[in-house]
Amino acid sequence: MKVTCVPCCSLQNAEVLCLHSGPSTWSWLRLVKDSVSEKAIGLMRMQFWRKAVEDIYRDNPPHQPVAAELWKAVKRHNLTRRWLMRIIDEREKNLDDKAYRSIQELENYAENTQSSLLYLTLEVLGVKDLHADHAASHIGKAQGIVTCLRATPYHGSRRKVFLPMDVCVQHGVSQEDFLRRSRDKNVRDVIYDVASQAHSHLKHARSFHRSVPAEAFPAFLQTVTLEDYLKKIQRVDFDIFHPSLQQKNTLLPLSLYIQSWRKRY
Repeated sequence: MKVTCVPCCSLQNAEVLCLHSGPSTWSWLRLVKDSVSEKAIGLMRMQFWRKAVEDIYRDNPPHQPVAAELWKAVKRHNLTRRWLMRIIDEREKNLDDKAYRSIQELENYAENTQSSLLYLTLEVLGVKDLHADHAASHIGKAQGIVTCLRATPYHGSRRKVFLPMDVCVQHGVSQEDFLRRSRDKNVRDVIYDVASQAHSHLKHARSFHRSVPAEAFPAFLQTVTLEDYLKKIQRVDFDIFHPSLQQKNTLLPLSLYIQSWRKRY
């Protein structure tokens, strides 16, 4: 969850520059949090984007590249304002950099950010379908949980831990265990439980793929990368600090192409 990515443009040319940014949603909002040391400054920048969205829906976008592209997408696809504001609101609440109190809190964060982005992406694709929305909800939660796991070694190096506290307490694991990069069984049990929750959401989303319109599948291709990471972490017995987890899968682009060709997610 708390990880920085470089924004990219994918679906429908440049129209989702502001909507689709690989493993992280709205990376320019994520960058706000990672680039400021004082919460007050972060709040000011979040307020800028809140007002920018309001101005966009008044047909008066600010002179800012991301805002300009977002305005074009809103006009062309009639994007729902609620999803945009929900992402900003959730990012703002998350400026405190505190560990998630529970797995449910992590899921709520993922729903309000990752899933909201997917709802917007579906609108860009012209998909209005209850089953697609249901899949987006679960995929977004899986994405958020996996991102939290992937970022654990990085945040540990900065003496921060964001894994759900209820799962850690259940297994008698402290934040210090992660800071000293422990590979004890109880630490791996925490990772197993969190990863299992992501796998459950991914499995649920795929269980009704036959009911999801094929037009929605491009929005859900990140399931390939999610599954890839979950398989890798299983192979190393849920050792979150195993070096192999930091290595890129060179076959991943091929897997993405195959799933896209097969019209599956």
